[in-house]
Amino acid sequence: MEQVKDYYKKFVNVGYDERGILNKFELSCPDNFNFGYDILDKYGELEPDRPAILHIDLQENRHDFSYSQLSKLSTQAANLFAAHGIKKGDMVMLVLKRNYQFWIAIFGLIKLGAVAIPATHLLTTHDFTYRFEAAGVKAIVATGYNPDIEKYIDEAEAEMNINLVKFVANGNKDGWINFDEELTKMPETMERVQTSCYDHMLLYFTSGTTGYPKMVIHNHRLSLAHIQTALWQNVDPDGIHLTISDTGWGKAAWGKLFGQLALGTCLFVYDFDKFIPTDMLRIMQDYKITTFCAPPTMYRFFIKEGLENYDLSALKHSCIAGEALNPEVFNKWLEFTGLKLMEAFGQTESTALLANLPGMTPKPGSMGKPTPLYDVDIVDDDGNSLPVGETGEIVVRAERGKDGLFECYYRDEENTDKAWHDGLYHTGDTAWRDEDGYFWYVGRNDDVIKASGYRIGPFEIESVLIEHPSVLECAVTGAPHPIRGQVVKATVVLAKGYTPSEELKKELQDYVKKNTAPYKYPRIVEFVDELPKTISGKIRRAQIRKEDNENPKQ
Repeated sequence: MEQVKDYYKKFVNVGYDERGILNKFELSCPDNFNFGYDILDKYGELEPDRPAILHIDLQENRHDFSYSQLSKLSTQAANLFAAHGIKKGDMVMLVLKRNYQFWIAIFGLIKLGAVAIPATHLLTTHDFTYRFEAAGVKAIVATGYNPDIEKYIDEAEAEMNINLVKFVANGNKDGWINFDEELTKMPETMERVQTSCYDHMLLYFTSGTTGYPKMVIHNHRLSLAHIQTALWQNVDPDGIHLTISDTGWGKAAWGKLFGQLALGTCLFVYDFDKFIPTDMLRIMQDYKITTFCAPPTMYRFFIKEGLENYDLSALKHSCIAGEALNPEVFNKWLEFTGLKLMEAFGQTESTALLANLPGMTPKPGSMGKPTPLYDVDIVDDDGNSLPVGETGEIVVRAERGKDGLFECYYRDEENTDKAWHDGLYHTGDTAWRDEDGYFWYVGRNDDVIKASGYRIGPFEIESVLIEHPSVLECAVTGAPHPIRGQVVKATVVLAKGYTPSEELKKELQDYVKKNTAPYKYPRIVEFVDELPKTISGKIRRAQIRKEDNENPKQ
């Protein structure tokens, strides 16, 4: 009898070396592959009672969904969208935080052949106006838990003089369709909509650290490529996996959507409003989470809260992505839990390009090695491969839209051509490779500091500074200098109990000199109350550089 646990191998070819490390991963994707029908519906048939989602809402009420329930509900969602005129190729935005309706809606859209646009609930009227126009959005599903969202959407719609099909989940609002009520009236069966694996399936707006967000568009092959991402997370088909990310970000596709469900695991979703380390640790303890993924910052908060107060013995594997890892966090998490943090690197435009795969010995602070699906290299400005130890741009030798790589920046030929040329996808991120083949992150191309003939990556200096007890957060950038061209600048948010002073500035400078190459020390240290960030929480170093160029601080 076919079982869910092995079924995914119909669509991917995998292999392992003598140490059990994944060394082969190839897509075997039928032309008409569609995750909604070929994975979700099939799993609902094979093991109808297998847990798919365990959802805890804001009041910690529990909602359980089996694979058969998720299959039927997503079909009802497809029928609901179709009943309101949504068809193959239409753009539909989902602003659903961590509400369980996100999974029902997105799989319904995938079955319909529509294009889902997950978006954060932190958007305002201006943000919605830009996105509606840029993507040609036809419909939207938004959470009713935050009425401001519907207000902003209504304002954007009126400003643009358009008529969206608007659904609200967990609530009622005039002029909006009640998603939950209407869903129950829809048929649980539908005729399969014929889609190609190269049809558009998912669109994400990037964080916009240097300007207006770009639109990253993916086809249906992305969903199979993310199985490799789930294998990096060492997801247990009989376990419970938790990735913290909000559904509005690309990290949700990495950790709580395709790969994990393709392996037949149970997704754990905690629908919190604000990240409170003690609540998250208690949840992980009480629900016996087995595999976990979060950014390094959250692990840092866990460590500060005191891990000794929680029983995390059910946890078998822990991963990080989204930011480069500070070795101090790696070592302290290992000390408390016995688990090594397995880092990976990728983007909204890709799946996991580099990873510390299960079985590998991670080097704290390294992103790992290229994953089997991708041909990853480090090159100079002319596209030539660089030797060990030299910093260059991370690139992928590949075709557009192939194997989980994005097809283009939607409606943006200029930026697409900048990213895809000469047979390479240019990530815009820089790194160097050591003699064992591990990649070490340096920074975004724009973030690399060129001072007195040196190329200095901000992350290494930030990693040193964050270990000083006075530093809560910091951003390292290049500031203009009349003689050196650029000098290293550290913009620092102090921890509680510390106040800015010339003495502390000197102490931080000496601390960096002592813990890394002295030429990398910050000649300028500026204390601030908060760092400029995007709505996804990424530091806007470009804004710091812009302000320094306009008002140099020497």
